[in-house]
Amino acid sequence: MPDTTPAIFGMRAEKGRWGLVALGLIINLCLGSIYAWSVFTAPLAAHFTEVLGRHVTAGEVLLPFSVFLAFFAIAMPLAGKYIERYGPRNVTIVGGILTGFGWLLASTVSSVEALYIVYGVIGGLGVGITYGVPVAVATQWFPDRRGFAVGLTLLGFGFSAFITANIAGALIAAYGVMTTFRIFGIAFIVLLVLSALPLRFPPAGWRPAGWTPPPPGSGSAPACECDRGTMLRTGTFYGLFACYFIGCLAGLTAISIAQPVGTEVAGVSAALATALVGFFAIFNGLGRPVFGSLTDRITPQKTAMLTFALIAVASLLLWLVPGVPSYIIAFAILWGCLGGWLAIAPTATASYFGTCDYPRCYGVVFLAYGAGAIAGPQVAGFIRTASGTYLGVFPLVAALAVVGFIIAWLLMRPPSRVPAPEKEKEEGL
Repeated sequence: MPDTTPAIFGMRAEKGRWGLVALGLIINLCLGSIYAWSVFTAPLAAHFTEVLGRHVTAGEVLLPFSVFLAFFAIAMPLAGKYIERYGPRNVTIVGGILTGFGWLLASTVSSVEALYIVYGVIGGLGVGITYGVPVAVATQWFPDRRGFAVGLTLLGFGFSAFITANIAGALIAAYGVMTTFRIFGIAFIVLLVLSALPLRFPPAGWRPAGWTPPPPGSGSAPACECDRGTMLRTGTFYGLFACYFIGCLAGLTAISIAQPVGTEVAGVSAALATALVGFFAIFNGLGRPVFGSLTDRITPQKTAMLTFALIAVASLLLWLVPGVPSYIIAFAILWGCLGGWLAIAPTATASYFGTCDYPRCYGVVFLAYGAGAIAGPQVAGFIRTASGTYLGVFPLVAALAVVGFIIAWLLMRPPSRVPAPEKEKEEGL
């Protein structure tokens, strides 16, 4: 009888599949460059003022970042069905080309409004289309170590700012901001297209040699294989969505105010606060494989409860004992827990609802990230304006973490009763 075991990179799938994780990490290193946007803001403002003769405000230069994140979050659920229909390779190529063109076209703009379109909309759509692909590939090739594999895949997104910010700073100093956009755009198109070529899903029914699936509903194996419509009729989905929203709100708030909290609350110098942002980014990256691995070992529910306990302790520490040590400890934990949630949520989606309709299911769950990205920085800004300090943000975050802990305890568990599937009249998103 011929050997039907799939081979990846000329190796048995059990070994070759780690190469797909490495490609996912490279893809996410490219996609996560959005978090280095702060490096571009001052050079862009200077370019518009000195070269184009137009004064722009800080808010105008920061707006492409917000537009990018908004279209990133919107594109994720819209792209879900196409990953299954056209395959991970083709979807990644399309998304990668859009991502690169967003950066490439940004080098040609003569107004800040054009930057919103070419970078914010086109680039954001490209990242949103591509982002779900490596996660979907990892969840299907690693039913035995799903959380760890997803966490490693997403490690690149967390570390990206630490790497791309330094590269961007050097290129801007040497060649200028617009040439840097052009270099990044070309590099991203090449890297993303080449990384896409080996991507594929395993054959139906494939499982790693020697691995026996755990009992259905155990927390690591789905109680059922749900399509998106069925998932939306379970309490588990709403519990996961609410917890993901709270976890992202806390983490993205910490990312958006890390530098000013360091100078205003902890009293460190601006240079040290900026350097510490890079230090916190390491925790954001490491949080993905660490909490992903914990999700495999102690179930998504218990891992979620652990993150909320850590978020509450970190927030209360900084609120009650403001200072340099508490600032560093608290923000390292908050950034790490955000990274953790970006591994917990996709792993929990597969663990609770299966992988038969995974890209569309996780696309809807991911909307919680988009909501957190919008709400977190806005809430922090409101509190700063109303009270004159960012310190009031942290008791609120601690209270939300307590709410998240309770929701996770009550609802983040395998569905006990799954509604009968209803055939959708239209394919929808």
